[in-house]
Amino acid sequence: QVQLVESGGGVVQAGGSLRLSCAASGDIFDSNEMGWYRQAPGEQRDLVAAITSGGSTDYTDSVKGRFTISRDNARNTVYLQMNGLKPEDTAVYYCNLKNIRGRVRYQYWGQGTQVTVSS
Repeated sequence: QVQLVESGGGVVQAGGSLRLSCAASGDIFDSNEMGWYRQAPGEQRDLVAAITSGGSTDYTDSVKGRFTISRDNARNTVYLQMNGLKPEDTAVYYCNLKNIRGRVRYQYWGQGTQVTVSS
């Protein structure tokens, strides 16, 4: 099992910045991917950004140039630096970890942290 503990959400004005953190513990494979998803009310949960244990990153188009994902492998922690926040970034942000073994993915979720951007 894997446990994910998120922190760093809050309320910020448009144009402001927030930094989310997610610490993972438990049975974490050497090959894994950590990421952030978000879900606004009435919407589906979508990928925001992800980073592999090797350091490869992926971003949804709407956050490119504004958000940066990074990780500290020694601490099994992933970060999401969010700059230039917009009201449309308002959502619950969920940390995600995928343990990878061949073509099999074992997926885990954090409890979510609210990000609210006021206009």
